[in-house]
Amino acid sequence: MTNTANEPERILVDQARAQLASGEAVLVDVRDAAAWREGHAPGALHVPIDELAAQLAQLPSDVRVIATCGGGTRGVRAARELLASGRDAVVLQGGMRAWAAAGHAVEAD
Repeated sequence: MTNTANEPERILVDQARAQLASGEAVLVDVRDAAAWREGHAPGALHVPIDELAAQLAQLPSDVRVIATCGGGTRGVRAARELLASGRDAVVLQGGMRAWAAAGHAVEAD
């Protein structure tokens, strides 16, 4: 279901992983390039927060976007921007810190 309010829903890591595994969502990491290189979720798309508006057309529009960052702040900002553009977007509660703390794979470039 699409969230029509401008305040994004926050979902837990296990909920996000289930949506990613089923193909109903895509994970978009909005951290800067240095943070991305240090470690990101496998299969995540990298769109730095400052480039999100310019790259919006490149993001899939037929699935939910789960926005993530290091801890959640930029993810919330990104999800708000995505919601305002009419996308179905949520934020990963706790960001990549929560992802890694849950023991899920992290790739470094």
